[in-house]
Amino acid sequence: MTDSTEAEQSLSMAWEENRIPIIALAFCFILSHMLAMFIVPAYEEAEVQAFEDPEDPINSVVYIGIILVFTAFILWIAKNGLDYILQLIFLSSIGVTFIYVFYPFFYSIGITDTAGYIGAAGLAVQLTFLLMTYPEWYVIDIAGVILAAGVAAIFGISFGLLPALLLLIGLAIYDAWAVYRTGHMVDLADSVMDLKLPILLVMPKTSSYSFLSQGSLNEQIESGEKREALFMGLGDLVIPGALVVSAKATLGWAVGLASMFGSVVGFFILMIFVLSGRPQAGLPLLNGGAIVGYLLGAFLFAGDLGL
Repeated sequence: MTDSTEAEQSLSMAWEENRIPIIALAFCFILSHMLAMFIVPAYEEAEVQAFEDPEDPINSVVYIGIILVFTAFILWIAKNGLDYILQLIFLSSIGVTFIYVFYPFFYSIGITDTAGYIGAAGLAVQLTFLLMTYPEWYVIDIAGVILAAGVAAIFGISFGLLPALLLLIGLAIYDAWAVYRTGHMVDLADSVMDLKLPILLVMPKTSSYSFLSQGSLNEQIESGEKREALFMGLGDLVIPGALVVSAKATLGWAVGLASMFGSVVGFFILMIFVLSGRPQAGLPLLNGGAIVGYLLGAFLFAGDLGL
């Protein structure tokens, strides 16, 4: 038996074992992007974009810089064992983000300004409290899809097409470096799971799985132990989603869907590598697929890149 045949059989067995959680992750991926595109009009009306001039390429540089500084700060906190501070930062950030995610819906029914923010804050507090007190995998996944859709919509109207492209390229390079070169992204993911922080999607392989009893990811990898669930960071949904939403907002649904389809293709290619059992950088393939899908969609359906 040749090595290639053995590899094919191994991949086939891994696919059979992980088929359901992979398809479930793909469903969440598509759902978050579709929701993000649908809610764009409400977000545009409420003017919740992060940058005053979405077409300024400097926006991408600023945002990537913020990510680098924030990640370094979080890693420093984790390495110094300040878990309570890490929990406070993430849960507070999630709560505040939920306010901006929910506010446009209040705005769209005429509840604006202070009243709208109070209503959004009420929902945000309840959902954040649920995530804090009972971070089971299905609670995290439902909240994660809502959060990813809302943030992708905000980013999509905050970054014009050129800044969005620069953002995706820059973060894809950073993600590859952080996973394959320094490994600090794996350490960060391990800290997130140890503290049960709700900034990722969790798809169990068995009905008996509980995220509440999930152990260290690093220890599982080093021991060769089979993982009971697949994990995907919310950034892997949000970042390609920013281009999907920007393409839809600028050039229409067809181009937005083409970008999403390209990212989904990248997702399934990524899953082939994930089945090897080693941590993988998601953004190079997810962002790359979204960019290729956008370029093909813009050429075929708009005849214009919209830049």
